[in-house]
Amino acid sequence: MNFFGIGLPEMAVIAAIGLLVFGPKRLPELGKTLGRTLKGFQSASQGFEQEFRAAITTAEVTTAAPDATSQTAAASATNGESSQSADLSAAGDAPKV
Repeated sequence: MNFFGIGLPEMAVIAAIGLLVFGPKRLPELGKTLGRTLKGFQSASQGFEQEFRAAITTAEVTTAAPDATSQTAAASATNGESSQSADLSAAGDAPKV
């Protein structure tokens, strides 16, 4: 078990020191408080992550939309020029290069 880079033996030493410093009556109370604090940090980080992912998705959609439109317009313009030159070639009036 590895929690924040601290193994099981290190956690046992920390718990023993906490037991000596705070005593057996206050240690469960401090554990509950620490657990609630960690739970609050976890939920806040999940909320932040969800907002961040939503912002990235929104930014990708708004940046992708103009690109797709301009690519479609460029493709239409290119296809239009090709069909015009093909029409001119068929008629025999193609410009000489």
